[in-house]
Amino acid sequence: MSATLNETPTGSRLHIAIFGRRNAGKSSLINALTNQQAAIVSSVAGTTTDPVRKAMEILPIGPVVIIDTAGIDDTGELGEVRVQRTLRVLEQTDLALLVLDPTAVADGYEDDLVSRIRGRGVSLVAVINKIDIHPDDGAMVAWARERELPVASVSALTQEGMGLLKQRMIEHAPVGWAQPTILGDLIAPGDTVVMCIPIDKAAPKGRLILPQVMAIRDVLDHDGIAVMVKERELKHALENLRRRPKLVVTDSQALLKASADTPKEVLFTSFSILFARYKGDLEQMARGAKAIERLNPGDKVLIAEACTHHRQPDDIGKVQIPRWLRQLVGGELEFHWTAGGDFPEDLSSYQLIVHCGACMINRQEMLSRMDRAGEAGVPIVNYGVFLAAVHGVLERALEPFPLAGLAWEEGAE
Repeated sequence: MSATLNETPTGSRLHIAIFGRRNAGKSSLINALTNQQAAIVSSVAGTTTDPVRKAMEILPIGPVVIIDTAGIDDTGELGEVRVQRTLRVLEQTDLALLVLDPTAVADGYEDDLVSRIRGRGVSLVAVINKIDIHPDDGAMVAWARERELPVASVSALTQEGMGLLKQRMIEHAPVGWAQPTILGDLIAPGDTVVMCIPIDKAAPKGRLILPQVMAIRDVLDHDGIAVMVKERELKHALENLRRRPKLVVTDSQALLKASADTPKEVLFTSFSILFARYKGDLEQMARGAKAIERLNPGDKVLIAEACTHHRQPDDIGKVQIPRWLRQLVGGELEFHWTAGGDFPEDLSSYQLIVHCGACMINRQEMLSRMDRAGEAGVPIVNYGVFLAAVHGVLERALEPFPLAGLAWEEGAE
């Protein structure tokens, strides 16, 4: 878990990415926004080679991640790689800042980027930099207005215009950029949520894993009562509550026991299914779960994790999921694995994608991955949906989400 308990997780922050040509002042701008030397500044073109991220707060937007990128006009073999990495940042971007150098003439580079950003439905603000040494910004302002872009003229060096830029960012920050709640819409004030949390060697010592921490906080934010137990104590805890809980949430590794111990009249789901909705599209994943039954020996399966971690001997992504799938199809499958920011450009050869819970990436990136899977016609599920399906409890785990339940039924048709 990269965040401490009093920090907003990176995946739950608004992602603001800064794009532009080399030497347009992107790195200087991120330093001005953060009031820190977060990015290396140099007059040498192409200093920024990989995206640089800095977490901060911009009120009243709230917690954000600012991302600096390499120049969109980079050249050469390595330059092309840098440009591709820059364009991949678009998959994570909730709000884009396009930095314009008044000494350069905006042409195909900027127009192509504007088209790509708008094609993804991402909010965009044009930023004319270096007005301390080039105060005549008329041509660039006209260029931005012709394209109906909100614009701010600034000097990242002297901080001139930074107040206006922050105002433009506040005005154009997307509404509803993340799901408003993990489970708060399922409960009323005073309702009890019982959370079944196995403690094993994969759990970080002295801590809970991030989805569990976030779910507990969400219950508290919605004036609910959070009760945490291990799987062995779940039945006893439910029997001793004076009033039935509104919801039981379990870790996926205890699905069968937790389902059996939870009364039928109590809503039941898993942390990972909650995150399938919070970070992605639960209905798409519910439909995709039916593809598990249609797999045949020899099919290709992609197992994608959004973070990197030390794998346990019986790792869920490397060992358990492949084992369950081989048993289901009665033969060998071709497995491919990705981790961190890696995700294949071409998904068309896969018959199924099994993705982690996406707690370490933002919703925009997860939805982007799901959109690419949908465009390629490849079913996608996350670990929680997959595990509930293979253990025969997905229908019950989707009861709190009627639309996803209907999508699961439609997937059988």
